[in-house]
Formats: sequence, C-alpha cells, structure tokens
Amino acid sequence: MSNSLDRKKEAWSARFNEPVSEIVKRYTASVAFDQRLADADIKASLAHAQMLSERGIITNDDFNAIVEGMARIRAEIDRGAFVWSIDLEDVHLNIERRLTQLVGDAGKRLHTARSRNDQVATDIRLWLRSEIDEQVHLLRQLQKALLDQASRHEQTVMPGFTHLQVAQPVSFAHHLLAYVEMFSRDESRLGDLRRRVNRLPLGAAALAGTGFPIDRERVAALLDFEGLCENSLDAVSDRDFAIEYCAAASLIAVHLSRLSEELVLWMSPNIAFIDLPDRFCTGSSIMPQKKNPDVPELARGKAGRVVGHLMGLLMLMKAQPLAYNKDNQEDKEPLFDTVDTISDSLRIYIDLIAGITVREDRMREAAGRGYATATDLADYLVRKGMAFRDAHEAVALAVREADREGIDLSALSLARLRAFSSLIEGDVFEVLSLEGSLAARNHVGGTAPAAVVAAIARHQERLA
Repeated sequence: MSNSLDRKKEAWSARFNEPVSEIVKRYTASVAFDQRLADADIKASLAHAQMLSERGIITNDDFNAIVEGMARIRAEIDRGAFVWSIDLEDVHLNIERRLTQLVGDAGKRLHTARSRNDQVATDIRLWLRSEIDEQVHLLRQLQKALLDQASRHEQTVMPGFTHLQVAQPVSFAHHLLAYVEMFSRDESRLGDLRRRVNRLPLGAAALAGTGFPIDRERVAALLDFEGLCENSLDAVSDRDFAIEYCAAASLIAVHLSRLSEELVLWMSPNIAFIDLPDRFCTGSSIMPQKKNPDVPELARGKAGRVVGHLMGLLMLMKAQPLAYNKDNQEDKEPLFDTVDTISDSLRIYIDLIAGITVREDRMREAAGRGYATATDLADYLVRKGMAFRDAHEAVALAVREADREGIDLSALSLARLRAFSSLIEGDVFEVLSLEGSLAARNHVGGTAPAAVVAAIARHQERLA
C-alpha cells in the first residue's frame, strides 16, 4: 500500500508497485530543457479547455477556474517564482500539477480528451511556428544589411574567383548580392515549411483519437493553425516537421559559413579587403598584434553542429514503429539548440555586416592581378568575327607572354597585342579595363553597375 502512495505524485502511478529510481528520474526527465515550451503549453491548454467547455465536456465554472489558474502560473513563470520539479518529468506535468494545486478538481479535468502525446506535439509546433516567424524577420534584416553595404559599392571593383584563382572582375556589390539571393531562398524555405508545421495534432490523444465529442477545428482556429493533422497515429509519432526545419536551418548555417569563410579570408593581412569592428574580434594571449575574426570563425564552426543535429533527428526517426515512442523526447534538445544557434547567428551578422569597412584600393589592386580581363579580350575577338576556340587560344598566348614579363594584358602595347591577332585595334584597351569588363555584363544577373543597381532596387522593393 505504501508503495502505491509513494507514486501518487506520478500521473500514471496506480499501475506500478515501486517508485522510479533516482537515476531513472534524471535519465528520463526533460523539464530541465523543455521549460521553454511553457507558454505554448499554456496557450494550447487554454484552447483545449475552451473547446471542452463549449462542447459541454467540462463546465463553464471549470473552464473559468482553469483560465484563472493558468494566468497565475504564467505570472509565476514570468517572474521566476515557478518551482520546477524533476519528479514531474516535464513541463506539461509541472504545469498541470501546479494548476491542480491552485484550482483543485478543475485542474484534474483539463487533461480530458487529450494525451501528453498530442499535447507535446502541439506545443512543439506552436513554439517552432513562433521561432520560424522570428527567423524570417531576422533573415530579412540580414538581407537589408547586405543591400545597404551593396548600395555603397556598386562601382567598387574586386576580383571574382573560381578555384580561389582570380577569374573575372566583379563589383563588391554584386558579390554581396549573391548572399542576398541565398538568404532570400532561406527565407522562402522557412515560409514554405511553416505551412506544414502549422497543423494541429491535438485531438489525436495517445494514438487513436478520443471517444469524447471534441471539435478539433475549433481548437485549430483558436490557436491559428491552418489545418489538422488528419491521422491520429501520424499526428503523435512523426517529427518530420522538426527535421524539415533543421534541414532548412542547416542551409542557413551553410550559407552563413560560406560568408564567414570569405570574411576570414578578406580580413587576413595578406588580402586585407575589409576590416571588421573590434566588437566582433579578439586578440591573442601571446601575440599582441593579433586581431582575430572570432565571430566568423565560430559561425563557420557552429554550422557543423547544426548539420549534426539534422543528422541526429533523422537517425532518431528512422527505425521507430507507429505510434509514439519515448525516443521522441530526444527531439527537443537538438531542435532547441538549432533554433538558438541560427537566431543568435543571424542577430550577430545583421550588426556585423553593417559594420564592415571596405578597403576599395586593395580590392581594385587585387582585381588588376591574375589577368582578370582575359575573357573580355577573347569576347572582343569573337565580336570581331573570330571563332571562340581560336580566340581562347590567341588570348592564352598573350597571357603567357604578359606573364613572362610580369605585366597585365592592358600593359602590352597595341603592336604586341596585334601579334596575336590582326583583328585587335585601338579600342581594345577599353575592353581590357576593369570598368569596361564590368560594364560589358549589363543584363539581369550581370555585374555591370546598371544591372547591380537594378538588382538592389528589386530586392529592396521585395523587402519593403
């Protein structure tokens, strides 16, 4: 008899004859990390209670007591006075137990027609929906920061690279717009997956639905869900919505990592294209001259952790039979950490991008090395009537000669250039200039200043 009394604090205690061991309590409890679902849990519980009241499953007095009790619980949580207990496993049982303490039997009736299985699935979706909305906002702010930098550097010439070798001149604005495109797709992906996140599991109960005359559509409307999870087994057991979010987050992390790699390279004294504000850097414990780009390096490293969480969630789901399994408790920590990492990274990068100082002279000097306008010379010969492959060969020979002398193609005299093709005339030097190379690519997606100005305007209008 005493053993069953020891279990009275458990929601399922009457079935068991001995208490859970202390190590198992610690092993199975999630309250240390799922407390962040408290607001979502309260919102979902209130919507569920309102529906139960409207359907006559609980009384209006019970509903009013639940509303009053939840308001007190929310206030306790907000001021840090709520006492969380590992004995109650998770955020859901902690809130339910406190509600019962405050309002008595009405609190015990709240769980009518639901299970922790559909409860937690609903809470996670509610919480993640809100976080997605915030990250969409942050992605838009980051794009605006990139556009602000780009609008100051439409004419700033830098080398474009392939294989980290100088390829062709581009503007710094055009380079930044590449990341605007990436982050705009990230924004779009989040918006798309939000529709799949925003479906209501509540009403699925443990796995088979409930025998009470519930109104799931009413609860969905109260919580602003766009639809229902329409199979009770699927509703409580799958976490593909969390996996899909982590996949989208992994792409955000990868894009931030690529940008971070460039910032690290550009800040190196050997390249020195940019400088970062001191607040994003640290020094060395031994070398007093150092200014290390710690934030971009950390963002690059954190991308690995985010991608790892995606892999972990995929492995978590891959062998689970229907329906709910305790394995799914392990979905929260990787999901929470992914959300936190992406949100923090985006907030930091909005400020970091705005604070970049660009060294235009170094960029231009670098663009003047590596024969960046060689393709322009080949295109010039093609426009004069030469087949492209022949033009490619002629320019390759010209580059080889210029390289032997350590000079740029534009430093070769007209007479020496004509030795490679009689089609070359005096107008060739405009083609071989950095500005001429940029201006020649005046089409949608090109790096000509006019095209870049138009691209910036299109993005600004989209983000207005």
